[in-house]
Amino acid sequence: MDDSNGSTLRYAMLKRLVPVAFVVCLIAPALAQSPMDPDINAKIRQEENAHSQILRTLHFLTDVYGPRLTGTPSLKAAGEWAIHTMESWGFTNGHLEPWDFGHPGWTNERFSAHILAPVKDQLTCEVAAWTPGTNGTVTAAAYNMILPDRPTPAELAAFLATQKDKVAGKIVLVGKSALVPVVITPPAKRRDDEQLRRQYDPNNPDAGNFGRGGRGGSQGPPPPMTAAQVNLQIDEFLVANGVKVRVDDAAREHGQIIEHHNRTYDVAKAVPTVVMRNEDYGRIARILADGTPVQLEFNIANTWYPEGKTSYNTIAEIAGTDKKDEIVMLGGHLDSWNVATGATDNAIGCATMMEAARILKAIGVKPRRTIRVALWSGEEEGLLGSLAYVAEHFGSAERPKPEFARLDAYLNIDSGTGRARGASIFGPSPAAAIVRQALAPFADLGVVGASATKSRNVGGTDSTSFNNAGLPGIGFSQDPIEYNTHTHHTSLDNYERIIEDDVKASAISIAATLYQLAMRDDMVPRFTAAEMPPPAPARTGSH
Repeated sequence: MDDSNGSTLRYAMLKRLVPVAFVVCLIAPALAQSPMDPDINAKIRQEENAHSQILRTLHFLTDVYGPRLTGTPSLKAAGEWAIHTMESWGFTNGHLEPWDFGHPGWTNERFSAHILAPVKDQLTCEVAAWTPGTNGTVTAAAYNMILPDRPTPAELAAFLATQKDKVAGKIVLVGKSALVPVVITPPAKRRDDEQLRRQYDPNNPDAGNFGRGGRGGSQGPPPPMTAAQVNLQIDEFLVANGVKVRVDDAAREHGQIIEHHNRTYDVAKAVPTVVMRNEDYGRIARILADGTPVQLEFNIANTWYPEGKTSYNTIAEIAGTDKKDEIVMLGGHLDSWNVATGATDNAIGCATMMEAARILKAIGVKPRRTIRVALWSGEEEGLLGSLAYVAEHFGSAERPKPEFARLDAYLNIDSGTGRARGASIFGPSPAAAIVRQALAPFADLGVVGASATKSRNVGGTDSTSFNNAGLPGIGFSQDPIEYNTHTHHTSLDNYERIIEDDVKASAISIAATLYQLAMRDDMVPRFTAAEMPPPAPARTGSH
């Protein structure tokens, strides 16, 4: 049978199908890349406003597991709870990742303080971390040792030599009572919009140089000895001369007590130490100045945890898809000081970052890159947990490990309850443009923009551990609210200081930024080897 007509027909059909097949081959990979959801921002807002878990998370991290001093069982338990919670949301690979803290954990279990004569009253204090207890109730005469101003080591030693007979067996108030002025015009609780626009203006040559904000600093030349050096010399003197209890002035308004700690972490190198509210300290100092003897009573019971020498970072993930080997990280520090439950510093930062990732999981996002939540320990002692993690996993631009090339960015928040107002990213200006674009739809929530920074200095918060390595650390700036004036490292840092609307707004804008970074075709631009700023040495100390 002759099939020439059929062959001609099949050939013509094949010619038409080949271009179609070619187009399908081109489209299929693009479909596999999960293009951006145009409604993602509305979905993020809806999920957070309708089903927020942020205050529940905060409640457990503060009320149940606070305080969370590095090296303590409560910090480890908080990490374990966070892992269990994130796994219940559908996260995977939850684990505690150990690092070497090198110091024991410490907890104050019981405390009381009273003035017995010439009046009777309860005294308000907090126990200094990593100091010994009193081994029961101690009662002794008070003595106010007023220190020389800005001494050299030799001058301080000479002064202390004159104090030996005066302090032996006493409860010693160290330093003159601070005169804390009444603040007539308190600082604004919200950042000025115009200042923020200048800070995040990509055409402003000073953009990115505004910093995180702070509590200000002293002016003039530095003293011959740092406060830490003075305290170390004083502690050695007090131990050597049998002082019963050291009392420090909190030197803050309205009963605030700021944390103090034994920087040696050695029980033998300090006496029992408390920080007393300024109002009680001043009262005792004035009575002593009258020449009237004062009798005080203290009972301090502390527990030390040798196993705390190993501390832990808390990790959990949302697995990626076609770019699963690339990672977007976000987090905050889980550890706190011991004087409160650590709500604004920084349980709410952890709760916000957990929430941002939870939102994406809850609305069904299948991220292209793996999303990794990290809750750090050891931040308060000098960013120790995040520095250890970065060194272990990524190395640095000068000595990169294999994962160095696979980290897209790390997002961090750590300045209290105020809503996020903008972000700074370590990298070239195109990196800031990406973050700025992701944040742009949230101007109604007070978000202004993003800026680039070249600083590899370490300090202040954990995003700088990534910057220091040459990685894209993204730090969110916030409205201060009461952070610098009332809650940072103080006895007021509790659940009640959190503003729900602000932290939900932060979770929304951060979730949107996280989505964009996890879904983009390309990673965030980095400095080239030729452009990379030189590294800066890591600092130690509290943050």
